[in-house]
Amino acid sequence: MNIGTRLFTLLRGREVGRDADGNIYFEERRARPGKRRRRWVAYAGPPEASKVPPEWHAWLHYTTDSPIPVSARHPWQKPHLPNLTGTPESYRPPGHDYEGGQRAPATGDYEAWTPGS
Repeated sequence: MNIGTRLFTLLRGREVGRDADGNIYFEERRARPGKRRRRWVAYAGPPEASKVPPEWHAWLHYTTDSPIPVSARHPWQKPHLPNLTGTPESYRPPGHDYEGGQRAPATGDYEAWTPGS
């Protein structure tokens, strides 16, 4: 958080809650006339928007009036994961250079399309 956001948070913000990653969520103490209260997050590490869980994302974007409790999650819902693109944990399909660079051979059931035929 930069100095301007930190100062704004101290003077006008009120803490609404925290998530499992340590991100802190704030809302303006007083509503501005004719406008909604601003909402923002102070990230626990480097700022990365994909680190915001779905429950808090809905609240930040005014989809819900309060954060959805984690207890309301369905058994089929997976835990939130941040975007791993560009990290060593990112998905690499079989045949990727970092996964050995060897793909399974083609099966021979593919017939290429030729224009005009």
